[in-house]
Amino acid sequence: MSDISLSKAVRANLNSLSSTANMMAETQNRLSTGNKVNSALDNPSNWFTAKGLNNRAGDLNALLDGMANGIQTLKAADNGLSAMTKTLESMQSTLRQARQDKSFQTASYTLPTTGLDNTSVLSFDAGAIGDTAVEINLTSQTNTATPVATASTATGLTGATTLAAAGLGDGDTITVSDGTETHTYTVGTAATEDLDDLIAGINGETDLDVTASIDADTGAFTLTADNGDVGITVGGTGAIAGLATQAAPTAIYAAKTLDALVAEINGNTDLKGNVRASNDNGKLRIENQSTQVLNVDGVTSSGAIDGSTADSATIAGNTVRAGLADQFNELRDQLDKLADDASFNGINLLRGDNLAITFNETGTSSIDIQTKNGETVNSANLGVATTIEAADLDSDTNIDAELGKLKTALNDVRSQASTFGSNLSIVQGRQDFTKSMISTLQDGAGNLTLADMNSEAANLLALQTRQSLASNSLSLASQQDQSVLQLIR
Repeated sequence: MSDISLSKAVRANLNSLSSTANMMAETQNRLSTGNKVNSALDNPSNWFTAKGLNNRAGDLNALLDGMANGIQTLKAADNGLSAMTKTLESMQSTLRQARQDKSFQTASYTLPTTGLDNTSVLSFDAGAIGDTAVEINLTSQTNTATPVATASTATGLTGATTLAAAGLGDGDTITVSDGTETHTYTVGTAATEDLDDLIAGINGETDLDVTASIDADTGAFTLTADNGDVGITVGGTGAIAGLATQAAPTAIYAAKTLDALVAEINGNTDLKGNVRASNDNGKLRIENQSTQVLNVDGVTSSGAIDGSTADSATIAGNTVRAGLADQFNELRDQLDKLADDASFNGINLLRGDNLAITFNETGTSSIDIQTKNGETVNSANLGVATTIEAADLDSDTNIDAELGKLKTALNDVRSQASTFGSNLSIVQGRQDFTKSMISTLQDGAGNLTLADMNSEAANLLALQTRQSLASNSLSLASQQDQSVLQLIR
């Protein structure tokens, strides 16, 4: 079948309609996809450039999830540190309350004033003192006589006087005793040895409470007791004329005044800060400055304190401070539990876990977040006492020391919180930066590939008009051919 011949006008209109239809299809595709470059065939340079920009934006967008999780992990750690700060402050408040509390228990005793001797003491043990009792004598010795054994001064003795001239012969002995220690001096050669030798021998005995001397004015050879409670016993085979045994004087003990006892108790270094005494209208008032029970024992010849037959008593401890010790331990336990519970998505920075956050698609920009030296933030590493016993709050000095530890712990927690805060600022800054970069990359890709919807819509309208006109033109062109058909009819 031979080709059908069309008129020039019809063929021109058909070509115009085909071209318009193609352009309409392209415009409609741009309107439907929103892109003016939908494949590498449209514009290879713009297509591959936009593809690279979108790929990088996608890689950065994938990192945003890690940054978001890192921010929440830091916030969880900050929540834990904030709660720990409040707990440490509560612990400080507890210790300050104990420091200010002075509700120590007291008891007043009537002490005997008669029938006392040198064995009459008041002793304290237990409480803050410990197991070793501290004793206070209830009496003082009033006698002042000191035993002195003096030889006859008729011979006018000197230190250089030979022992023979002093009445001692060769081989004689002289024995001096203070009732506890004894010293015996044996004369070698009475004609050559002198009293200085004897004096040196007696005085050379460090355990002997007797001193030998010669009075330079009277020439009296004298033995003097160093302790007024003991006598001097003189013996041996020889003797110095007039030197005789001297018995210990009879001791006289008198009860100390109440004010004297109070002063002695308060001035005793072993009792200071543990026991305080005062005059309670003629009675001895004892204050137990401890959370533990204090034992007060009166060992007297009459076996009585407080006017009764009992020779011991107890004073209860400070229950307020003991209760505050329990409160402190409970707060300390909560301090460690807070550190254990401050985790997010399996990472707990307060337990020393490491949080690694990547900031760029190549991995060259990142941050590792961890506590100082990777240590757990807990009571042990903060230097807070693991457990406080009630007895630890007996002393204000001990309480002050614990308060000092808490202050250091608070500084450490606040320092760590500041560090995490700085890290959080860095991560949030990088998150905002990454979001901006993603937007910039996507905008750049869009500039290369996105279609101008207004322009494309106008193009489509123009093409539709052109198509309508071309259709009308084709109709007019075909009418010329129809006129020939009319002639045939």
